[in-house]
Amino acid sequence: MDDAIQEYQHYLEVARQVSPHTLRNYLSDLRAFRADLADRVSSPTKKKTSDAQIEEKADLPCCGIDQVTVLAIRGFLARLHKKGCAKATLARKLVVLRSFFDYFVQKGDLSFNPAGQVTSPKQDKLLPEFLSIDQALSVLVSPQGDSPAGLRDRAILETFYSTGIRVSELSGLEPGDVHFDSGVVRVFGKGRKERIVPIGKKALTAIRAYMAVRPASGIGLFCNLRGGGALTSRSVFRIVKKYMRGIDRPGAGPHTLRHSFATHLLEGGADLRAVQELLGHASLSTTQRYTHLQIDHLMQVYDKTHPREPTS
Repeated sequence: MDDAIQEYQHYLEVARQVSPHTLRNYLSDLRAFRADLADRVSSPTKKKTSDAQIEEKADLPCCGIDQVTVLAIRGFLARLHKKGCAKATLARKLVVLRSFFDYFVQKGDLSFNPAGQVTSPKQDKLLPEFLSIDQALSVLVSPQGDSPAGLRDRAILETFYSTGIRVSELSGLEPGDVHFDSGVVRVFGKGRKERIVPIGKKALTAIRAYMAVRPASGIGLFCNLRGGGALTSRSVFRIVKKYMRGIDRPGAGPHTLRHSFATHLLEGGADLRAVQELLGHASLSTTQRYTHLQIDHLMQVYDKTHPREPTS
């Protein structure tokens, strides 16, 4: 199975051109599945495979991809579930396995996709976490001073809230992607799909101020302070989390600003399909989860303003 994973890795890198973050997650899930198979082969009665054992078990004998059964995949997911793995994580791993085996079905190496016959765990419908407008504005003004770090962090926060882009999209921005005259930014989303997103004057002003002190030899739009290398998604996440602490929202991060962007647009009367385009969602159903938040907001307005409703 190792050769199959290596071939699929090449396909992801060259044909699909997935982001390094996506590639890392796919390979991690596939190696975990491969380690689970090896564990079953080497010790059929053993029921525990720790993360630390994955690399070690990669050297154990294992069946080929044409020998993987539906039951093997179900067993892998069941064991993860018993360990407390979240439903969303299980669903993601199943998507990875489906994509992996589907590649070899399309090539003609397999006659069917064993992961395609496994039902995805039913997901809990969680509403996106978002900030109030006051909280969002409080986060945006958190970086203090005119130091390179302060100017950079302010530009990062303003860009997130102004465009609603993803962490990976922001960390992949180049200076030439920001068009100051037309007020748009070019973004490469999932699968390197390009889209043009409007960006507000406040964010452009913050980016201009940062670019005045940005290292001339810097890589990417947003650079680290120790050599000018492009900030990774993980670094951007840590920066945003730091400023979220001031509003006492422990779980809040860059995606919270993305959710806030969408929610505040809808509350202001934006069209759902327009928000879908701005967020880069392939399906409208993904964007529709924000309508639940919009309905809650409308009900609050109704209760406070309708003449036949009591005011609190």
